[in-house]
Amino acid sequence: MDVLTLIPGTATLHDLMRIYREGLAVQLDPSCHPAIQSAHAQIAAAAQGDAAVYGVNTGFGKLASVKIAARDTATLQRNLILSHCCGVGDAIPTRHARLMMALKLLSLGRGASGVRMEVVTLIEGMLARGVTPVIPAQGSVGASGDLAPLAHMAAVMMGAAEAEYDGKILTGAEALQQAGLEPVVLGAKEGLALINGTQFSTAFALAGLFDGWRAACSALVTSAMSTDAIMGSTAPLQPEIHALRGHAGQIDAATALRALLEGSVIRESHRDGDTRVQDPYCIRCQPQVTGAAMDMLRMAARTLEIEANAATDNPLVLSEAGLIVSGGNFHAEPVGFAADMIALALAEIGAIAQRRIALIVDPVLSHDLPPFLTPNPGLNSGFMIAEVTTAALMSENKHLANPCVTDSTPTSANQEDHVSMAAHGAVRLGRMVANLERILGVELLCAAQGIEFRAPLDTSQPLQAVIAQVRQLVPRLGDDRFMANDLEVAAGMIRDGGIVDGTRVAMPELST
Repeated sequence: MDVLTLIPGTATLHDLMRIYREGLAVQLDPSCHPAIQSAHAQIAAAAQGDAAVYGVNTGFGKLASVKIAARDTATLQRNLILSHCCGVGDAIPTRHARLMMALKLLSLGRGASGVRMEVVTLIEGMLARGVTPVIPAQGSVGASGDLAPLAHMAAVMMGAAEAEYDGKILTGAEALQQAGLEPVVLGAKEGLALINGTQFSTAFALAGLFDGWRAACSALVTSAMSTDAIMGSTAPLQPEIHALRGHAGQIDAATALRALLEGSVIRESHRDGDTRVQDPYCIRCQPQVTGAAMDMLRMAARTLEIEANAATDNPLVLSEAGLIVSGGNFHAEPVGFAADMIALALAEIGAIAQRRIALIVDPVLSHDLPPFLTPNPGLNSGFMIAEVTTAALMSENKHLANPCVTDSTPTSANQEDHVSMAAHGAVRLGRMVANLERILGVELLCAAQGIEFRAPLDTSQPLQAVIAQVRQLVPRLGDDRFMANDLEVAAGMIRDGGIVDGTRVAMPELST
């Protein structure tokens, strides 16, 4: 397994995307080890002292006023982890869990958590040898940290709970033993350092961001195809229009669309004599809508890149000042806002794509394409219900896009009286991306069919390459057939980014 070495505080979106997509193991650069060890020395001293230090020699949350004897330190931390293993629901995907673990490494590596190096090296070893804790998807409110899901990770490190190893679900102890790893007995504050933090929410938000960005780029391809299918105008892509407004996403989207449509014979065929003055907004305003969504994703990306490198547990060790201070970096409000922004972007990309599908199948608006893109309408229904399915998915995403971060509720006997709800705000992004991929998959099939009806006129070379890819997997629709499999294949083409790569057109970058 390839290993990525990271310097805490400097991990990039590209690094995090590689961990998510490629399943890389992660290790911390040794340059961060002295800071980790220095913070641990302060925690060890505090554990032997008389002064009450939260989470070191006290209870937790509402029980913070209860002093704990030094001899009970290990029991305190073990009880903390086991009592917080209250996650419910389906286990999260392996790559999300591994990204979460990598994010926890980055947080501990900042040298403000007070853990021993043994804790760090165990997480590194689990990533390297493929020991993945079974993490239930539900149970976090996003403050004080993602307590329940991270507790399931920490429990495996102690030899408890369950983990996946070599394709099997085992007890934590069995998984570690088979991987040649030793469980750790947690010392002062180490359990708290492992479960206080935003790594579950951040991992899911990053996953939604990465998959959502790939879908956004695919939407540029499918929208260019739809433009040619309905013989739309490229005049609204004139670069001066977008420069006059100045939004980077809009400029980038228009640039990509111009490149995708460059050389289209279909486009050239109706530059003169076309009685239509303007196209509907779903064609004419593609850069303004998809570009704005891309800007929204980029704003979320900046927040999540910062969060991925942050120390987010509590209390934090301020080594230079010689202080151990209680704060609130575990509160996932920034992640919650970012997840809501991503959700809005996904919903809007899908909303305008759905309108393009509706346009293509409507003979009144599609500029002489046959009804529902079938060569024999009436006897055949063509893409009629495929369009209805996209309307259902679009509407579902609109509901899912409602903000989660505003839905706070008090917990833990009102000690934790405002929470971020970042966890389910981030988790829902996976469902939204899947819906969007299916919407764009239907658009891909409709637009390909529409362009083929324009023969002998050809579309551009980049879009011809995409249609060739489609036809390798999904034949042109003649008489009606069972379509569900076709829709899933097309969604898969969106999901794997193949249609974007096939155009050989430069696409906007997530990091600017």
